[in-house]
Amino acid sequence: MGVVNNAHMELTTLRTSERPVRRAAVNGLAIVGFIVLILIGMALAIYAATFVPSAISRIGSAAVYFSSAFQPNTEDTDLVVVPPTETVPFGDDIPAATTTPPATETPDTTPVTPTPGTPVTRVVQVGTTPAPLFGLPDLVIENITTGYLTSSDTDTFRASSRVPDGERGAVKFTIANRGTNISGRFEFDAELPTSRSYTFHSGKQESLKPGERIDYVLGFDQTREGDDREITIVVDPDRDISESNEGNNSRSVRIDIED
Repeated sequence: MGVVNNAHMELTTLRTSERPVRRAAVNGLAIVGFIVLILIGMALAIYAATFVPSAISRIGSAAVYFSSAFQPNTEDTDLVVVPPTETVPFGDDIPAATTTPPATETPDTTPVTPTPGTPVTRVVQVGTTPAPLFGLPDLVIENITTGYLTSSDTDTFRASSRVPDGERGAVKFTIANRGTNISGRFEFDAELPTSRSYTFHSGKQESLKPGERIDYVLGFDQTREGDDREITIVVDPDRDISESNEGNNSRSVRIDIED
């Protein structure tokens, strides 16, 4: 009987001593599992922050259709025809010289009709010598018109205050140099009414001499439905060019877009 009791007591003691070890092992596994979950969560967060926004941006960005046409300053090629104010004799048409008759002779009183020479017409070319450059340029937005494109070709631009359902929105405008000096290469931005806010950045454009201008057409898809949607054009948005007038670098228009 005493032997049985001793064996029971030893078994109980053994089980009691195993409990802390088992509990420690379970706790250790739980901690390791928790750390693994944290690492997985951090990895997913990094992936989402790195790849998901760019993927969404690629899906949601609007396509912009862009064209431009340069217009030189036509004042340098004007021709002015100046009518003659006098006749210029030449060749055989020059009247013969007369001599004074001797005093003893009777002078010839027959009237002499002079023979006219050939008129000379002078053609003066205005602007052949470029005006001297001085002061500052002045970039300005002119002739801004809303409309739409019937295809991806900007030549299909149709002026309109409303974009029909299914068509691409568009805006046509001109950037001119009204100043007295060369503008240098410039940029412009266009804030467009697309389903996700989008600003078109033009990149560097050709320098403009005084009086020169460039016509632009911008088309865009994924239009945002609604009335009075705003389109804003800003030339030299970063103020990289010193101008005589900085107050005319921005123009806005509104257009209705059908669903």
